[in-house]
Amino acid sequence: MDGREYSLIEKRLKYHRVMIMAKDLYWADSYVTKLKKADEAIRLIRGGQRVFIGSVCGEPQHLVRALVENAGRLNGVEIVRMLSAESAPLSAIANKTKDASLNIRNIYLGATISESLAHNRRFITPMNMSDVPMLFKSRKMPINVALIQVSPPDDFGWMSLGVSVDVTMAAAQSADYVIAQINNKMPRVMGHSFIHVNDVDSIVEYNEDLLVIGEQPRSDVASQIGKNISRLIEDGSTLQVGLDAASQATVQALINKNDLGLHSQYLTQDVMHLYSKGVINNRRKGFNDGKLVASAAVGTENLYEFLHDNPGIEFYPSDYVNDPFIIGRHNRMVTMNVARRIDLTGQVTAEASAGTLFAGISGIPDFVRGARRSPGGRSIIFLPSTKSDGTESNIVPTLDNAPVVVSRGDVHWVATEYGIANLFGKSIQERVMAMITIAHPDFRDELLSSAKEQGMIGKERGLGEAVRAVYP
Repeated sequence: MDGREYSLIEKRLKYHRVMIMAKDLYWADSYVTKLKKADEAIRLIRGGQRVFIGSVCGEPQHLVRALVENAGRLNGVEIVRMLSAESAPLSAIANKTKDASLNIRNIYLGATISESLAHNRRFITPMNMSDVPMLFKSRKMPINVALIQVSPPDDFGWMSLGVSVDVTMAAAQSADYVIAQINNKMPRVMGHSFIHVNDVDSIVEYNEDLLVIGEQPRSDVASQIGKNISRLIEDGSTLQVGLDAASQATVQALINKNDLGLHSQYLTQDVMHLYSKGVINNRRKGFNDGKLVASAAVGTENLYEFLHDNPGIEFYPSDYVNDPFIIGRHNRMVTMNVARRIDLTGQVTAEASAGTLFAGISGIPDFVRGARRSPGGRSIIFLPSTKSDGTESNIVPTLDNAPVVVSRGDVHWVATEYGIANLFGKSIQERVMAMITIAHPDFRDELLSSAKEQGMIGKERGLGEAVRAVYP
């Protein structure tokens, strides 16, 4: 390369550096030109477009309300979102207009047994959480407009997606047009949670309370399950925790553990409490040491305040947090997820509930598989042995028409209030006997008879003393 060619390249590089600096220096001017009212921004959506809405507690409620108000002029718009409680009647509009105005695509892997979910079963797109970002970024499902909620920009024009990085980051990065609601109440969360003012197209300033869930009522059954599971968790373990009351009861049962870490889809109130007491310190994770790592948060205003500018917390998108290979790099990774029902061979179905804003199910298989890759890792599936009224067993001969969320080959540890069963490496007959011994005593004879009828165990088999056992 001669001096003239080098000089030309140097001039071009200098020009690009100047342009980049100018872009960063004048983001504030760009901010002003992008300011719009919600109605004005939403009116830019055209018929036939696909619109993504930010997830769970990060939902831009003000923008969604404006979308609903404009639904009458829209035709063939598809709403894409992770399944969550609706702050505005999107599904009702879709049902009323027979999908002509709005059509809904709820990404969700779980069962739809309950009436609230079964009513809109046709809207479900079953996917693993870790695969969703690739769906958007590869343009296999192009996003035309992304509605997101962010914190106010810092001095350099960076805004945080706050409590909902998960799949929202991928949607914002791949969308043709991004409308951002800037909310002073959105915490600024560290990690890979930031989007620049220059990378959004319309800005709507509107402050409102974020969606929250309070303390869920915990039963004696949930507390006993938590005590049983706590025996499987060693000091120095890294945890993934579900959103349900039983998961949080398990977290509470870990108060006497030491040097725990967290790598989880969601960060919750009870995790915050264990962190504040030093039980969780992330020192022995073996990967991302010293950091609470998650992709979203669900809780109260106290939790969101805890997240704000906290250098000990990092949020990443779901294709990182839910990647089984990333999960497997942690020491003693223990995943704890609740099932709706489990059959006698170990097949699991799980279902979201209103108490968790219908979140927290689609990532279960990712963490189950990731824990198996971890040195000393354990995957634990747990459930109460019966429905809340005690009339039906949650351990059943077969799942019938319920979807399998975790296959029996992936299930290792199963816990109820009556004990723990390890299914790894066991035959069908051994699995059946193990599952019956942790079922509710009132249903063990019935389960044994069904298993014999279906040829899952020998007809000469009996439970003996195990039929009356209560363990521990």
